[in-house]
Amino acid sequence: LFAEKMVKEVVVDCKGHLKGRLASVVAKQLLLGVHVTVVRCEELIVSGTIGRNAVKYDVFLMKKTNTNPARGPFHHKSPSMMFWRAVRGMLPHKNPRGQAALDRLHIFDGCPAPYDKMKKMIVPAALKTLNIRADRKTTRLGCLAAEVGWKYGEVVKKLEEKRKAKAQQWFDKQ
Repeated sequence: LFAEKMVKEVVVDCKGHLKGRLASVVAKQLLLGVHVTVVRCEELIVSGTIGRNAVKYDVFLMKKTNTNPARGPFHHKSPSMMFWRAVRGMLPHKNPRGQAALDRLHIFDGCPAPYDKMKKMIVPAALKTLNIRADRKTTRLGCLAAEVGWKYGEVVKKLEEKRKAKAQQWFDKQ
């Protein structure tokens, strides 16, 4: 998708995208050598109700190594790391090619300073409006993360409001 235009670096805005579909597109681009930065991961969407997804994630949280839980598996609670794990599962991360691909990925909750002024792309193949019927229940990844123990939802929300106000001020000057 991005490699056709010979783009070396891409910034993807996650708002309104489905987690798994976006992860598969991003993984393929990483393997093709594109540097991908993903912003606003808390706005990713997972199909199903919040209750169903919370129960599924709680089952995942119970998985551990009995002899030494510090050996893994590790359960990330921030939306950006949940997405990172989805992408990692689609890459051959145990060999050098997969590790190099994973190194080309940068993921953020919210939209930090250098990327707020860059052009952000969307992935039509991963948009919720094109893939899920309107009457189906969905869950924002930020809500799911807050449900399972992510503590920084309010901080990210406050910073996003500040960024949007600043952008609106700049837009009004133009």
